[in-house]
Amino acid sequence: MNAPAGELQKVRSSMMNAVHDLPLLVARDDGFFRDEGLDVEILKTPGSGQHASDHRALRDDIFKRTLEASYEDGQCDQFRMCEWGIMKRAVESVVDTGHRKAKIVALGSAMSSFAIVTDPKLGIYEPEQLKSTPIGVSPFNGSHFTMLKMMEGFVKRDEVKWEFAGTHRERLEALRAGKIKAVSLQEPWISVAERQGCRVLIESHSTRSEAAGEELDGPTLAKMFRAQARAAAAIDKNPEKYAHYLIEEAGGLIELKDLKLSRLLNAPPAPYTRERFDDNYQWTLGWGLVPPGATYENTVDNRAWG
Repeated sequence: MNAPAGELQKVRSSMMNAVHDLPLLVARDDGFFRDEGLDVEILKTPGSGQHASDHRALRDDIFKRTLEASYEDGQCDQFRMCEWGIMKRAVESVVDTGHRKAKIVALGSAMSSFAIVTDPKLGIYEPEQLKSTPIGVSPFNGSHFTMLKMMEGFVKRDEVKWEFAGTHRERLEALRAGKIKAVSLQEPWISVAERQGCRVLIESHSTRSEAAGEELDGPTLAKMFRAQARAAAAIDKNPEKYAHYLIEEAGGLIELKDLKLSRLLNAPPAPYTRERFDDNYQWTLGWGLVPPGATYENTVDNRAWG
């Protein structure tokens, strides 16, 4: 995929929500990709976090969701999602025939904040009070996976319940209308909920993973990851400068003063280790979220590190 001398190498990367993809946006807009000799085109697909989101990213068949479909159709070379979402996409493309394979190529740089939120009028003060109570999520997205991770530390697995509650905006509206007792939200919707008087019961960071097809070689990925590492450092140094990406997704429901900047956590991309694969694959398998039959060797390729 190397470009002729003097030309920038073109790479097409797909994204959904700014909180997942902030280092990607910053690396493009601050010229870090260009410094690496890359011209990265970012294909923005509807996620669940934009104020005007529809349900294209929430379809039951993950391969028909807009981001995954854009990769299936060859519109992009590379993408990132929550670690467990990438695990599901990579594993199913390996185990099931008929899909474009996407291997895990890195532990990503964005560590998105998720929280379980409730309305104070309901008198819920701790996660244990949500035992056997449905929590609003969108299936097979970060809000779903991270909610399971958070809740299983407080109640038994068979007492963790969830229901489809639409986009982040729709979930928050359902909560405030009394249609559901708790919802799982990501930033900037945690901050929107707090501004509207809602209560955060528990929150956690959800790490990204990066996936790519075999057409994208190791040296090119290494350039992308170096640029994203620079972007992560820039965000860490001055998060206020980059908060506008998230504020825009909230559609005017918050201002800079409402956004908790400490929730913007990013780090350099890193190799996806065998231990991490084993832990997270067995976890997703244990919840029945992925099929059996995947291995580290057929699912992970750390080619950016040689």
